[in-house]
Amino acid sequence: MHKKSKLIALGLVVFMAAVGLGLSSLAFAGSGDPGSSSDPLVTRSYVDSLVQKKFEEYAGSVQPGGASLKWEIETLQAGETFIGSAGTEFILRGGAAVIVDPTGSGIPDITSGSNYTEGRQVPSNHLFNIPRSDGRGIKATKEAIIMYRG
Repeated sequence: MHKKSKLIALGLVVFMAAVGLGLSSLAFAGSGDPGSSSDPLVTRSYVDSLVQKKFEEYAGSVQPGGASLKWEIETLQAGETFIGSAGTEFILRGGAAVIVDPTGSGIPDITSGSNYTEGRQVPSNHLFNIPRSDGRGIKATKEAIIMYRG
């Protein structure tokens, strides 16, 4: 009988420890704000909503120096010139245009990793970035549609 009572006592201790651990884990499961260090697990929808909110704040913001982050659309008639300031990005979406570059330094084509200088034909759907506010841009050789920002 003595051996049986030891087994019962040991079983009771193990049972009480298991119940205690189970209750303590339930107490911590609901505490803390979602995403905080006390509750780091969050749902995908929660994360998606935060990312969407931050994106909307960013897209509506303005870069230092007053440049907009939103893309604008402009239609240039043949012979019209678009001159950008430092940091202006543009994409020729339709029509035809050539580079305007009074400096001789060119305008970087980010898409191809090359430099386009005065008079060179602008390829469609390539991202260009004007490095300085010194008169660089593009001139439409026939009606041209561009997207730009900055």
